[in-house]
Amino acid sequence: MLLYCCCGNSPGMGESAGEREWIPWEKQGENSVGNWEWSMVETLLSSCGTNPGMGGSTGEGQEFRGKNREWSPWETGKTPENSATKHPILNLILTKITHRKLNSLQQFPFFFYFLRFLARVTDTEATDTRNPNLNYGIVVDCGSSGSRVFVYCWPRHNGNPKDLLDIQQMRDSSRKPVVMKIKPGISEFASSPAEVSDYISPLLSFAAAHVPRSKHKETPLYILCTAGMRILPESQQKAILEDLLTDIPTRFDFLFSDSHAEVISGKQEGVYAWIGINFVLGRFEHTDDEAEAVVEVQIPGSEHRDPIFRKRTVGILDMGGVSTQIAYEVPPSEEVAKGLLAEFNLGCDAHQTEHVYRVYVATFLGFGGNAARRRYEESLFSSSLLGNSPQFPLPDPCLPRDALDELRLHGRTLHLRGSGDFGRCRELLQPLLNRSRDSRGSLNGVFQPPVHFQSSEFYGFSEFYYCTEDVLRMGGDYSAAKFARAAQDYCATSWSVLRERFQRGLYAPHADLHRLKFQCFKSAWMFEVFHRGFSFPESYGRLRTALQVYDKEVQWTLGAILYRTRFLPLRDIQQENFRGIHSRWRSFSFVYNHYLFLACFLVVLLSILLYLLRLRRIHRRRLHSGASPTLWIQEGLPTPKIPG
Repeated sequence: MLLYCCCGNSPGMGESAGEREWIPWEKQGENSVGNWEWSMVETLLSSCGTNPGMGGSTGEGQEFRGKNREWSPWETGKTPENSATKHPILNLILTKITHRKLNSLQQFPFFFYFLRFLARVTDTEATDTRNPNLNYGIVVDCGSSGSRVFVYCWPRHNGNPKDLLDIQQMRDSSRKPVVMKIKPGISEFASSPAEVSDYISPLLSFAAAHVPRSKHKETPLYILCTAGMRILPESQQKAILEDLLTDIPTRFDFLFSDSHAEVISGKQEGVYAWIGINFVLGRFEHTDDEAEAVVEVQIPGSEHRDPIFRKRTVGILDMGGVSTQIAYEVPPSEEVAKGLLAEFNLGCDAHQTEHVYRVYVATFLGFGGNAARRRYEESLFSSSLLGNSPQFPLPDPCLPRDALDELRLHGRTLHLRGSGDFGRCRELLQPLLNRSRDSRGSLNGVFQPPVHFQSSEFYGFSEFYYCTEDVLRMGGDYSAAKFARAAQDYCATSWSVLRERFQRGLYAPHADLHRLKFQCFKSAWMFEVFHRGFSFPESYGRLRTALQVYDKEVQWTLGAILYRTRFLPLRDIQQENFRGIHSRWRSFSFVYNHYLFLACFLVVLLSILLYLLRLRRIHRRRLHSGASPTLWIQEGLPTPKIPG
């Protein structure tokens, strides 16, 4: 098989690919990829040194949908020359295929899946910094526990105003994302704001070393602060930002204006996270293909225009240590309070409505995993008026069986012993949701517009992934029944057995004893928040928990730079239009010059002819005047006198 020969490895599958039965797409179903075909993709990519890992997400087949269609191996406006990264195998195969009838190959589903998959994973290769058409951008995430810098890159815009910039995370020569983290959080410098620039300089120096020097002055830098800075007084926030705006331009040549450093709200952070995941999944790419899940959208204020058909976006659920967040698109017919609604245009042209979105965003402080545990412990102190002793600990259904814990609050000590009852733990946590009696209220009684459970998709990040994957090893497609059974079994397992399993390395590498002790509580809290707080039925089967998507860790910073650079394509579009006009003018000038030359030639030719005719007439006159005297002499007449 040619594709395997390109990599220098044989399939090693015991039979030739030609002997297999190629199953038509219609028989497989729209949301599936033949198991053996996907195995061939994985085998091929692994033999070529490419890892198609999804970081725990099992939604691979979902993004390979599509029937036989007109498809280019490079996304719109991309070629091997102007893509941000260059995959050697992709270049080799696609260069050969694109010179032939690509659509004729699509009668074999494997080729179609393989090409689309390679197009997705090319941005896991090292960024080609020698490419002069690449642009760069830097985002610093100043969080509560530390700050991280992310470097992004993108090729020139293709000139189509309906397409967004193809922003990707920059990767170094080792193919690792260009990311660096420092501690503590920037809010620790509230009392000494003059030191903030020194604190953040190592991050910017790290970024400057990876971005080509010739690109520094045109590379935008954004320093965006989140939860840690929000809790500071406004005066301290301003002092920190002023120090950054004053000192950073003197040390670095990045494009850094006053609006590039700010404290963003929880709502903004949620919108950026929603943009990031949908961008990575390709949900902002417009399509007319019937096989894609599309939705009809009527933009507010454009009632007299035809509705827009575009891909259905996904919602996000994110549970951190302190807060929990939900964001999803809502139709224009759904009325939502302005404080919970984000309406924005991701397109570069404000008059175009293809990328106008209405997103419901709600952030719940105190509803993160760690904050909820603290509130639960406070409720235990309230229900236990008298102290206890290690000999008579209080049973805690949210701890694994026989696990011990000791709580201290306001000089009091409470000793706990796990009883490992997942169902009872869920019951004790329900009052902490603060649900209202209103059926449309969610956590803390906050209004939540209805979710169309039959058609909607959601991705769960952070604690949604850790709870399902780190210990239970169930990350990916979520099933409430399977998760509840696994959590119940885990909670009921004795602490000594869990420790033994931990020592044998049966859990995720980054799972520690702290995770094991509070896994039962966090599983119950996640379950209650999802099904009771946000009212998702236990039969809902379209939630995927993930840490990475397409081998990329999805951060809100990706959505931030995509939104903040949305007008940059205008520059490329204007240059493209200028080149088009210039090209047409050159073509017109070429034709015009030819006609002008022909006209001049005809004028010159006509002038020559007229001149020759005149010479001929003059010559005839001279001949006529020279013949008369001879006749007079012959006839004997006197020669006329010519006046003197």
